[in-house]
Formats: sequence, structure tokens, C-alpha cells
Amino acid sequence: MNHNKFAGIGMTSQRTRSRLVERLREKGIKEESVLNTIETTPRHLFLDEAMAHRAYEDTALPIGLGQTISQPYIVARMTELLVDSGIMGNILEIGTGCGYQTSILSKVSFQVYTIERLKQLQDKAIERFKSLELDNITYKHADGFLGWQEHAPFDAIIVTASPSNIPEKLVEQLAVGGRMLIPLTVEGGHQELILLQKTEDGMEQMMIEKVNFVPLLQGTVT
Repeated sequence: MNHNKFAGIGMTSQRTRSRLVERLREKGIKEESVLNTIETTPRHLFLDEAMAHRAYEDTALPIGLGQTISQPYIVARMTELLVDSGIMGNILEIGTGCGYQTSILSKVSFQVYTIERLKQLQDKAIERFKSLELDNITYKHADGFLGWQEHAPFDAIIVTASPSNIPEKLVEQLAVGGRMLIPLTVEGGHQELILLQKTEDGMEQMMIEKVNFVPLLQGTVT
């Protein structure tokens, strides 16, 4: 990756990242490890040059192929929920996208396994991981509905696109005591961010807040 084309943005990004973190605090994000990670992660490197000047706005932005980089608040909120609710050992992410959420997770967990169905997006994300020297990320080009059985069970699973049903394979691959965050499309067409906790007796479920993610497509790998 040619970082020179982002040089002007990079020179000012630390100040704008600090302002972004202050906005996240105002919105209720409290976990310092998450805030520190967002403050030290160059979000502009996860966007194409034409969008990079908007990197530190608290908004979702297009990354091509009908996909988006999530709003920083949502990235912070989802990461905080996982950090606050249990062990951050082996994490499974469904939907690598541009790799921004992946990179945040990699800095607050032991190992991230991430699946992306769009090879073009995955290739760009891998390039970014290498340039940032993130060496605890393992990636796979596959259908996210199937999870990643070889590395199960997972302490946490985070889904960054919205299905209408919770994928059974992901529930099976979650460790007892583990938790899953998933933006579920519910009756009426809106989405709710659901936190699931796996117990010896089954699954406990909590609705966190309404969200807006791209759809999670099943069986489509390109």
C-alpha cells in the first residue's frame, strides 16, 4: 500500500482521532482499552483515497461492492460489549470488510479469525493488516454462515452484517460462557443489535439497541 498518498491526512489524523474519541465518550463509550485503540488506529488507511478525508467523522462510509465501513460509535460499542462481558481469547468475526473492526479487535484480544465472502475486499484488508504489522489475524474467504469449525470453540463471535436468523453453526461454535454480537433483522425490517451469552442450559439474549448494517448473505462467495 502506498501510504504517501495519505500523507496529508496522516499528519492531522492524530488530532482528529482524539476529537473522535471525545465524541465517543460523549455518546457513552467508557472502556479505556477500546477508546485508546480507536485513538491509535488510522481509520483513513481503511478507506479509498476519495473517502479518506471523511475517515474521522462518526459515520458509516462506502468501501465499494455495496459494503460499508461501520460508524466508529458502532465499532466502539460492539467492541466494548465484548471486552466488558468476558474473556477476549479467540474471536471469530463474520464480515472482514475493509478490516477496520478486525484491526480494533486484534488489539484487544489474543487471536482474531475473520471471514469475508468478497475476495476483492479481503485482499485489500490483508494488505492493510500486513502494512500495520497485525500478526494475530487469521483470515478466510468463505460463507460466514458456516463459521470456522477448525478453530472453534470461540470465546466471542461478532457478526458485522445482518441476517434474519441467527446462524446455527455460529451458535454451535461458541464456547460455553462465550458471547455473540449480531445485528439481527427482525419483523418489520428493522435491525436490533443482540448480545447472546451461551450457558450450560442454552442461550441468554439481550437487545442492545437498533442498528443499520448491510445484509448478511448466505451461500454467496465471490
